[in-house]
Amino acid sequence: MFRTKFIAALTVTSAALGVSAALCVSAASAADLAARPYTKAPAYVEAIYNWAGFYIGGHVGGAWTNEQWVNSAATAPFADLSPGQGFRQRGTGFMGGGQIGYNWQANNFVFGIEGTVSALDNTGRVTNTVFGGGLDDQFSWRTNFMATVVGRAGLAINNNLLYLKGGYAGVNNRLSVVDNVANPSTGSGSQTHWANGWTIGGGWEYGITRNWTVGVEYNYAAFERDTYQLAGTSAGTYTFDAKPRDLQWAVVRLNYKFDAPVIARY
Repeated sequence: MFRTKFIAALTVTSAALGVSAALCVSAASAADLAARPYTKAPAYVEAIYNWAGFYIGGHVGGAWTNEQWVNSAATAPFADLSPGQGFRQRGTGFMGGGQIGYNWQANNFVFGIEGTVSALDNTGRVTNTVFGGGLDDQFSWRTNFMATVVGRAGLAINNNLLYLKGGYAGVNNRLSVVDNVANPSTGSGSQTHWANGWTIGGGWEYGITRNWTVGVEYNYAAFERDTYQLAGTSAGTYTFDAKPRDLQWAVVRLNYKFDAPVIARY
């Protein structure tokens, strides 16, 4: 009887020891497992529209010129205007051309340089009915070609760019006169000058795709005064100080922008 109880107790004790050993082995195995690695989530990156890089495009619109010419020497036989007398006239017309430039971008700020060439058809004609004999001196003028080199600075708001610009402007300007009445004689003359000046302006541009942008722009330019000798082949001189007093234009622009490194904001 005692022997039977002793064997039973021994069996229970062995089972308990086995369970304890199994639990220890399991705990040790769990401790040996490597800890799960922790990966930090990447910082949020918001892509912004990229204005940086080279671009090329075209523009079309309208322009208007205030032309002024004042006589500074009138000794030619056909001259009807005396020194200090002259005219001023406004001419409007079509304008079109091309532009090329480069932009730098720092977050929402955009800086650039741009050159443009444009053809204009701003012209005018005045028949003198005020000074001299009248009805015989016919003046005509033409502003037909312009070039600019400017700096630009703007603020990018998503796909929109608002900018200001300013710099150099030059224009091709021509002044002519024809005297058809012999009072005391007839004559004619003309001269063309390249007038240097300055320009300021501003505009809005919108990125319609990654590479194509469209926009509108307004500009103002003023130019120096040049001396035009209109006596032609006649004796003496018939000289005018003339200039485009100001030139204004408004255009629609279309640009192709070449790819540049992607810009991100953190």
